[in-house]
Amino acid sequence: MSNPCRVDSSPCSQTNDRDSAPVAGLRRPVNEMSRVLKTAPVRIASDLSGGAIAQWSHDPFHEIVEPMTDHVIMTYVGTVQRLERRNGNSIVSGTARDGTVTIIPAGSTSRWDIYQPMNIIQLYLPGATLARLALEASIAAPTDLLERTALPDLVTSRLLTSAADVAEGNHTLDTFFRQQLSDLLATRLLSAHTGRTPAYQPALGGLAPTVLARAIERLRSDSDADVSLAALASDSGLSRFHFCRAFKASTGLSPHNWLRRYRLEQAMNMLRNTDNSIAMVAASLGYTSQTAFAAAFRKLTGETPTDWRKRRR
Repeated sequence: MSNPCRVDSSPCSQTNDRDSAPVAGLRRPVNEMSRVLKTAPVRIASDLSGGAIAQWSHDPFHEIVEPMTDHVIMTYVGTVQRLERRNGNSIVSGTARDGTVTIIPAGSTSRWDIYQPMNIIQLYLPGATLARLALEASIAAPTDLLERTALPDLVTSRLLTSAADVAEGNHTLDTFFRQQLSDLLATRLLSAHTGRTPAYQPALGGLAPTVLARAIERLRSDSDADVSLAALASDSGLSRFHFCRAFKASTGLSPHNWLRRYRLEQAMNMLRNTDNSIAMVAASLGYTSQTAFAAAFRKLTGETPTDWRKRRR
């Protein structure tokens, strides 16, 4: 998607007219949600597959949601309220709260009645992504999602909320995380929301030493093109799904967590062995600001970069 808003942008601007045009009679989820909710997303992050994750804070509404190009999976943040969803003569109600999810399958339409303001996180998942994961994971299940309305699903809900919590202000790390998260969510949806119990292919072992070495060399690269799940998996001769499982079997960490740890080690070396300012260290590691770097550093070490440097000199 060409929406220019980043996950750390607040607020986010509306998409342009070209993006607002329907695709094959369907609407793009961001544009349809902006129309229905009468606001722009608080934050949004998109990826090259066409999917996106968005956070919204909206007022009550009573609207028909038109058919959209992608599946919409949402969870609720800090709210407890009743909502209603109508399809023809069918009325489904539920209580939106932390730990529940709602699914609007691509191409479906329904009327929604929301009676109070609400904070939500939404994933826009292309059908092609769901089909790819079903193929890669050898999941014998249909890729058509079931409609869900405020259904308890703590696993999916936590995965969605982590999308907003983990953003670190580092383009490479945040993009890498979203790629992994989308695949995890798609696998979870295939397992829990297609109406059939999937049959998984047995887990693979770890990566061969030479393959692991090439993957780590890529992760250490300064090029964003090298540090992507697609590039890592292709270089290893595996699907994204199997690469992530095999990499974790070999290292004990997901690719994203390995990269975070490596970037932290780089930061520590620079703080210990150079006189570079905190701002220079942050910029050299790809952080959008010194504040974002300091927050990420403190999250992993319990200290600010300044305090850490003072204690080790």
